Amino acid sequence: MSVLRTPDERFDALNDFPFKPNYIDITDDQLGTLRVHYLDEGPEDGETIVLLHGQATWSYSFRKFIPILTAAGYRVIAPDLIGFGRSDKPVDEAEHSFEKHTEWLGKTLEGLGVHKATGFLFDWGGYFALRLIAENLETNPDIFSRLVLCTTTMPRARGLIGAIWVALWRRKVLTPEVFPISAMVDEMTKRELDEATINGLDAPYPDESYKKGPRRFPSMIPATLLNEATIPNREAWKKLVKWTKPTVTLVSETLAKRGFNPKEFHEQMPGCAGQKHQTYPDTGFFIIEDVPEQLAEKTIEFIRANN
Repeated sequence: MSVLRTPDERFDALNDFPFKPNYIDITDDQLGTLRVHYLDEGPEDGETIVLLHGQATWSYSFRKFIPILTAAGYRVIAPDLIGFGRSDKPVDEAEHSFEKHTEWLGKTLEGLGVHKATGFLFDWGGYFALRLIAENLETNPDIFSRLVLCTTTMPRARGLIGAIWVALWRRKVLTPEVFPISAMVDEMTKRELDEATINGLDAPYPDESYKKGPRRFPSMIPATLLNEATIPNREAWKKLVKWTKPTVTLVSETLAKRGFNPKEFHEQMPGCAGQKHQTYPDTGFFIIEDVPEQLAEKTIEFIRANN
């Protein structure tokens, strides 16, 4: 079997995640048909917000965002990346690449008819979406009309310090026999995760065979020129100088001083000009678990200010 699918019963006990699962099929040249899970909440005719998750997480991470956004009249679409959540999971780590995930995301958004949406891009959700945006600036520029960039970047091997950090991070998370899904999130938030959240984060992964995506992602980070994604990402970064649509950055105050300094976006993407960017004190990397309500309210404020 080249693809695993998490049994539905793994999600039955998630009392804090009352959302109906939806599925769409996309195609892959090697793997054939892949099933992608997504949430689709709020009024069908409402303005669309697309929530894209990051490493080790899935649409579950937006459980506290969604009610706030839908109550404000927005339609919310939150897909699970291939290899994560309730989406299909290739069992061969080599099937996961930056190129593949960008392609899979593009096919997912196309299949869902996403057009002129507000994109909330967190972590790897931003890595892939920004690459997708850059590569479609001429042919399909209206996938998104606004962007919220939350603890994300365009990884492109920017120096020795970054390469060392990536190497240490890979060793930390890849050495244990059990890949630390909820433990990693718990370690990288300011608040301690409760049992329900831990169960929700771990639900998609009955055993290690289901974790090939999360386990592969650290090796996909372009840390040196040897990584196959480095050059394409650098080219994509150059193209983002043409992105003039409204863009706001939301990031942990601590992360803003280190590897996720939002100024790189402010200086590269003209759409950032004049926006009310924000950093959040007392938050960790997984800011979406630390202050989800604040991020949702800020997203609404940003949309309304840029209508």
